[in-house]
Amino acid sequence: MVRKNRIHHIIRLLFVFFCMNVVWYIAYLLMNHSILPSPFAVYNAMFHLGGQEIALNVGYSLFRIFAGVVLALIIGLLIGLLMGRSLTWNKLLDPVVYLTYPVPKIALLPVVMLFFGLGETSKILMIMLILLFQIIISVRDGVKAIPENTYDVLTSIGASTVQKFWHVTLPGALSVILSTIRISLGTAISVLFFTEIYGTEHGMGFFIMDAWLRLDYPEMYAGIMLFSLVGFVLFLLVDYLDYKFMKWRN
Repeated sequence: MVRKNRIHHIIRLLFVFFCMNVVWYIAYLLMNHSILPSPFAVYNAMFHLGGQEIALNVGYSLFRIFAGVVLALIIGLLIGLLMGRSLTWNKLLDPVVYLTYPVPKIALLPVVMLFFGLGETSKILMIMLILLFQIIISVRDGVKAIPENTYDVLTSIGASTVQKFWHVTLPGALSVILSTIRISLGTAISVLFFTEIYGTEHGMGFFIMDAWLRLDYPEMYAGIMLFSLVGFVLFLLVDYLDYKFMKWRN
C-alpha cells in the first residue's frame, strides 16, 4: 500500500512538471523574446554545463544551507526546550522572541555583512536567523503541548530525566522542528541567493547572477532550475526524516 502511494505521488509530480513545461513553452511562443528561452534551450544549456563547476557551486550552497540549519537547530532546540519546560525562562525570553521575530531578516543582511564581512560567516548567519526564531517558537509550543500526564506515566515506572527527554520531549519537539524546517526552507534558500551575490565567486546565487550579467539567459534559467532542484531535494530529505522518525504520525 505504501509503495503504491509512492508511485502515485511520483506520477503526480511528473504530471505537474510536464504541465509546467507546457505552460512555459506556450509563454515562450507568445512572448517570442530572448529573455524567455524555450524549455528545450534551457535543458540543452543545463546538460552542457561543466560538471565540475556545477558541483562546486552546488557544494558551496549546500554547505551554507547545512551549516545554517544545524546552527539554528542547536540554538533553537536548546532555547525552545528551555522555554517549553520552564515557566520562569519562558516569561524571561518570551518578550525577547516576540519583539525580534517580526523583524524582516533579509533587511538585516547589510548589518550582518557590516559586522561579519562578506565571507562565509555572514551567509551562514543569515540562514540561521531565518530559521532560528521559527524553531524556538515551534519547539516551545510543541513541548508545552505535551500532556503532563505523559511524564507522570514514565515517572511511575521509574524513568530518569534523560529517558523522559528521549522518549517524550524530543519526539514532541522533533515533530514541530521538521514541520518548521519544511515550511521555512524555501525562505532560507531565497536568502542564500541574496547573500551569494556579494563577496563570493561560488554558489548557485553567484552562478545565476553571473549568467544574467553576461546576458546568457538559457544558462541563467538553467541555474535557476538547478537551484530549485537543490531546494526540492532538501525538501524530500526533510520528508524522509519525517517518515523515518515520525512513523507514529504517518
